[in-house]
Amino acid sequence: MVTALQLVRSVVAPVTRTRAFRAAGPVVLPPVERVLARLTRGRLQLSAILVPSLVLHTTGARSGEPRATYLMYTPVGPGSGSGSGSGAGSALVAGTAFAQGRHPAWTYNLLAHPDAAVSVRGRTFPVRAVLVSRDDEREAAWRSIEAQWPGYRSYERDSGRVVRIFRLERGPDGTSSRQ
Repeated sequence: MVTALQLVRSVVAPVTRTRAFRAAGPVVLPPVERVLARLTRGRLQLSAILVPSLVLHTTGARSGEPRATYLMYTPVGPGSGSGSGSGAGSALVAGTAFAQGRHPAWTYNLLAHPDAAVSVRGRTFPVRAVLVSRDDEREAAWRSIEAQWPGYRSYERDSGRVVRIFRLERGPDGTSSRQ
């Protein structure tokens, strides 16, 4: 049975793959997300209406300054549930950058400083970012991501680069996990 959310996603997803959206999205969405976050104290994100969304808190790769980025994520593993931020599950984030030819800055930040934090619905907790690099793991990650947002991988194909996918791991006690 198709849920209302799945129906809305199936209608909206093709729009997000248009040239117009890819041009306007990176300019319009971040400031809207910031304003909405201020108004709701981080409890609501525009993107969260359709997909699980988080704020990724990283350390700048070159600057060392704190950075915050609004991202869609795909919950995976035990305890990930609906993305409520509870349990020891992990999350997948993909550096699609609206199919732009360059990797987004937050991916460089995670490569340089894999210990980060995420905020989900106003709750913040530490995570450790692990680059998903093996081909079989990448394929499994893309399947999970596209089960949530059909056609999302087209951003990788259209960008002409291999999109960086990270697994954000959280330990059972709420701390970042270590490998």
